[in-house]
Amino acid sequence: MDAPISTTALHDCRDAFAATLEALASADQTIVAVCNDSVGSSKLGGFKSKFPERLINVGIAEQNMVGVSAGLANGGRIPFVCAASCFLTGRALEQIKADISYSNANVKLIGISSGMAYGELGPTHHSIEDFAWTRVLPNLPVIAPCDRIETAAAIEWAASYAGPCFLRLSRVGVPDLLPEGHKFVPGRANLLRDGRDVTLIANGTLTHRMMKAADILARQGVDARVLNMATVRPIDEDAIVAAARETGAIVTAEEHSIYGGLGSAVAEVVVDNAPVPMKRLGVPGIYAPTGSAEFLLDEFGMAPSAIAEATLALLKRK
Repeated sequence: MDAPISTTALHDCRDAFAATLEALASADQTIVAVCNDSVGSSKLGGFKSKFPERLINVGIAEQNMVGVSAGLANGGRIPFVCAASCFLTGRALEQIKADISYSNANVKLIGISSGMAYGELGPTHHSIEDFAWTRVLPNLPVIAPCDRIETAAAIEWAASYAGPCFLRLSRVGVPDLLPEGHKFVPGRANLLRDGRDVTLIANGTLTHRMMKAADILARQGVDARVLNMATVRPIDEDAIVAAARETGAIVTAEEHSIYGGLGSAVAEVVVDNAPVPMKRLGVPGIYAPTGSAEFLLDEFGMAPSAIAEATLALLKRK
């Protein structure tokens, strides 16, 4: 069990990604970075300064970017492909399918500013479909770290993993939840808080909101378990089945459409193994309006107080 760390400081997971990638590249000359004119937003400025010959900027051409990365992998390099998640997955999905997933190419896809992090830029820049698009592809682990510590650990794992993966990183600041030195294990959930009445499951930017919701529920006499489900595929079926059987109800929350994402993945496991009442919180199958990420999450019922309220309503069905 990973004990949560209490902190009020917020961190941009992109900083942890960039620092870890630079450290890995210093030790391994086969690591390269590829981007779509997104050096700044991908926090690759330091990488560019240290390894100018190992940063390839293909411009705003995501399909070409993925194809170039597959070629680099075939040539023995380890490419980390960085772009806004909405454009990386939306524009280049066919290339991700054919050149990366089908070919099992050793390419690390880094979806930057995922979810509704680009809130003010509107639906064209929201990435609330990327879990659904990527988790259906074979050979492609899909990962959304909850904090800077898990981000660094997941990047280290990705560099050592002989195959493709998709990591979804937000620019929205989040507090530390996992201890320093945490080791990322794909397909394994982190038990952040144990409980017997209901299980709250989230990843990415929603995990710390679930922890706050659990605090609210505790004040109302509800003992909530909290799972950080960073890996959407392969998902931790054992943790989900245990949660269903031991707590009897599950609430999921994600910065994504409720269709095809984390909630759907959890529900698939639940319905096949241990059916219990569930509530999936997320974007309810519409295009999110323009507004800050914080505003939009609250608007769609994912403020900690709203999560707690939805949980209480679910428990009436238990």
